[in-house]
Amino acid sequence: MPRHEFNYPKEAQNTVNRYKHQATYSLTTIHTIINTSPILNVSFNAPSSPFPITLPLIGQMGSFDRPSASLGEPLDLYLHGYVSSRIMNLSRASSSKKEGEGEGEGEGKGLPVCIAASKVDGLVLSLTPNSHNYNYRSAVLFGYANIVESVEEKLYAMELITNSVLPSRWQNTRIPPNAAEMSSTSILRVTITSGSAKVRSGVPVDEKGDLENEEVLDRVWTGVVPLYEVYGEPVPGPYNRVKEVPGYVGRWVEGVNEEGRSYAVEGAKRDAPVPGKKERDEEEG
Repeated sequence: MPRHEFNYPKEAQNTVNRYKHQATYSLTTIHTIINTSPILNVSFNAPSSPFPITLPLIGQMGSFDRPSASLGEPLDLYLHGYVSSRIMNLSRASSSKKEGEGEGEGEGKGLPVCIAASKVDGLVLSLTPNSHNYNYRSAVLFGYANIVESVEEKLYAMELITNSVLPSRWQNTRIPPNAAEMSSTSILRVTITSGSAKVRSGVPVDEKGDLENEEVLDRVWTGVVPLYEVYGEPVPGPYNRVKEVPGYVGRWVEGVNEEGRSYAVEGAKRDAPVPGKKERDEEEG
């Protein structure tokens, strides 16, 4: 664990301007949201397209140089993909350029990317449609993507990502990957430059006028519907020969289900985040 709480520096691209009271720049919070999201939305620009491109990828925060680093420390993001996919080819081309070549900002550092992840923890039902909300956690990271060339680092990232799907899965499969698997798979290492997150949990919040309207209070139900992922009972595959579901699978399913339920239910009971006067004035201005 880090001795101090580290935060990403606030810069133009990652500073939260709306609902600042829900913003955080904590590495621990941001990295946890990323690492607990099954799908990451990775956006980048391609010279051949007039539109930004967004891909759903799987990935995980980690450090090859410091494998024991905690989520509260500076980390890289590793992304898994097919060797000849567009994002891999663009990253390869960007990395091969010397800094200063081309016109794009960041040439030579890698492909500029933005990574986003979101988790919804509850439906917040208020007195009026305009006051409805979600309890949620969302994170955004900015950085430069480069192809991992080292076999050792590539295997580290593949194990990291596999175990993010289900802990201990890597060592309980046929490993190491064979030559065909290694050659068809590429790993991107994203060097993170900045990031931010927004988190909302708590009960509904309504305007003073509505809270003083007895007719509305008597007629409209308000509260929070907790929302969380539930992993079902493992179903054996058609050629499975292992009679019992391995303990590491069953224990993880049980644990992650309880963790998700507990977070959503407890979050539904917390006091809602309320902006201070300075934040209200800034948002209204």
